[in-house]
Amino acid sequence: MNSPTIVWFRLDFRLADHPALAAAEKRGGAVLPVFIWAPEEEGAWPPGEASRWWLHQSLVRLGEQLRKQGAELILCRGPSARALLNLARETGARAVYWNRRYEPAIIARDTRLQEELRAAGLEVESFNGALLHEPWEIEKKSGGPFQVFTPFWRTCLAQPETAPLPAPVALRWLKRGQKPRSLPLSELELEPKLDWTTGLKAAWRPGSEGAWGELTRFLRDPVLEYDAVRNMPGRAGTSRLSPHLHFGEISPREVWQA
Repeated sequence: MNSPTIVWFRLDFRLADHPALAAAEKRGGAVLPVFIWAPEEEGAWPPGEASRWWLHQSLVRLGEQLRKQGAELILCRGPSARALLNLARETGARAVYWNRRYEPAIIARDTRLQEELRAAGLEVESFNGALLHEPWEIEKKSGGPFQVFTPFWRTCLAQPETAPLPAPVALRWLKRGQKPRSLPLSELELEPKLDWTTGLKAAWRPGSEGAWGELTRFLRDPVLEYDAVRNMPGRAGTSRLSPHLHFGEISPREVWQA
């Protein structure tokens, strides 16, 4: 049986259409889902209080989903390199998979991280879990990025579509009694000390289930009148999927297919 595979969850808090998770399942062996709280690695854009509140709720939902599949979400504090190396040593994992992010600070961090993990003898793979097409796949015939929307959009439409990946039916976990060290979610201190989130709780339902609820509502009626109702404050005329897409609770491929 293969050694365990670490799947690093990072703004892709879902099980369906999760390429890194699907690849880890296919590799065989135990799957170790991990989230690392390292806001200092986000460059000039660390998450604010509302984002941290949403992140807490999303991690709760993701943990519930993983437990239904037989796995546990491991929670760590950064630095990310140290957390991943420690987890690999503790569990005997020999591979680390993640879905790519595209912010400049994260690209630089991930590049350094790949080198460090590979130098430690780990297999490292990254996947596209956040975009319909990678930026370098959509170029002008003469090369380089588009600067006008219409030809860019036509080129996108001409690309072959990739169907969303199904969620795993069950995930292999470590042997009984083997449980990696994991912080309680409360120790990440993501929720505000003074609770001002009543309005957020009333308006939003973080997690994949909430994302699919919004998409279903949008496709049932508002999408047909989008041009007219999107600018009406008194109508729920938009998809309301922005935070769900940001946190990866639903993928662009899933939305596109729907």
